[in-house]
Amino acid sequence: MSSSKNSLSNKAQAWSARFNEPVDELVQRYTASIGFDQRFALVDIAGSLAHAEMLAKQKIISIQDLESIKNGMAKIRSEIESGQFNWQLALEDVHLNIEARLTELVGDAGKRLHTGRSRNDQVATDLRLWLRDNVDIISTTLQALRLAILDLSEKHAATIMPGHTHLQVAQPITFGHHLMAYFEMFSRDESRLQDCRKRINKLPLGAAALAGTSYPINRDLVAQLLGFDGICDNSLDAVSDRDFAIEFCAFASILMMHISRLSEELILWLSPRFGFIDLPDRFCTGSSIMPQKKNPDVPELARGKTGRVYGDLISLLTLMKSQPLAYNKDNQEDKEPLFDAVDTVQDTLRIFADMIPHIQVQAKTMLVAAEGGFATATDLADYLVKKGLAFRDAHEAVAHAVKACVERQCMLTDLNLSELRLVCGLKNRPELIGDDIFPLLTVMGSVQSRQHPGGTAPEQVLVAVTRGREKL
Repeated sequence: MSSSKNSLSNKAQAWSARFNEPVDELVQRYTASIGFDQRFALVDIAGSLAHAEMLAKQKIISIQDLESIKNGMAKIRSEIESGQFNWQLALEDVHLNIEARLTELVGDAGKRLHTGRSRNDQVATDLRLWLRDNVDIISTTLQALRLAILDLSEKHAATIMPGHTHLQVAQPITFGHHLMAYFEMFSRDESRLQDCRKRINKLPLGAAALAGTSYPINRDLVAQLLGFDGICDNSLDAVSDRDFAIEFCAFASILMMHISRLSEELILWLSPRFGFIDLPDRFCTGSSIMPQKKNPDVPELARGKTGRVYGDLISLLTLMKSQPLAYNKDNQEDKEPLFDAVDTVQDTLRIFADMIPHIQVQAKTMLVAAEGGFATATDLADYLVKKGLAFRDAHEAVAHAVKACVERQCMLTDLNLSELRLVCGLKNRPELIGDDIFPLLTVMGSVQSRQHPGGTAPEQVLVAVTRGREKL
């Protein structure tokens, strides 16, 4: 850029009168945010219109100025939405670009718009407005995902699968029960999101640069016009607070951790070693060299993008950790991590809400897997306890039985009553094991016995689904 061009662009700056030389070209590019904060354009206009209306009501600007500002902003909005707005790097950010165009369109009325505010409280307001809108979008998409989980859980309330601990077969459960665990996780995420929204929805505008303003402004009116629940109570905090953005990224990190856990299981279940599910082809890809491959790219990428969102959280925490009050230029760096976290969460939730209803469950494979691995051993131990044997003795007796079955290469259900008493070491206490044990050693008998709130019995899964629908 030539020196003359640099001088011209420096004169366009709102603060140019204080300086004797133009901003260096590299510094201009390094400090500008217009490349990414254009996202704020429409909320910036909304905030400015509310501010202008308040100024007019307080007789700080005239009604004629207000009408000129409204007309100019309508023109600017149209230009932005149609892609015809001329964004200028020399004007640094979205705020000065819009203000400069407004002044070009309506003259001095555009210059009066900034009365009683600063870019510090303006950007803080824009950030909260933009994030609030996106929180509502995310909440809607998260609701769609939770609903998809409820529908699939209801469909498979009685579909038997092995439950695992340490990735080893533990006890039989139902696929619906397993999915409902994720419904609970995502429901807590929704609760965290709504709690975060309460702290987002406070108005910083009126704090000005850091100390407030001497103009007789009405902050409560602006808050009402913009749909805020109230105002930020301290002007220093209002312009420098980014807790709400950090809190959102913390929510996003926990949500993505839950998505990643679900993704890991989908990846395992899709593997031929499990073979529990299949995914539609549109959510998978093949291999460039191995024609037999069907790779679960969507859950794999979601698992990977979780780390990206964690990074966004750490970026914001690190950004804020040593800042003195009030506003500092560092805070320009708050936007890109927040934008990335919002984009990643929105895209991930959309695709999972679409994918979950189309999971193809291989119920027979799940049942065979549940019938292996001595999944009902605990049921045998519980049965013995109910017959009067101390739990530790019952545990040991069943452990001996499992060991004997491993050596014989058979299952507990393959044994007759005499053999079962023998391998349990209870041959001399036949009263402890009767014919009523055999229904309990089946996987369905095991599952059906968990008849309590939160249990895996199909009836309880359906109760949980009904309760989940009421939450939605």
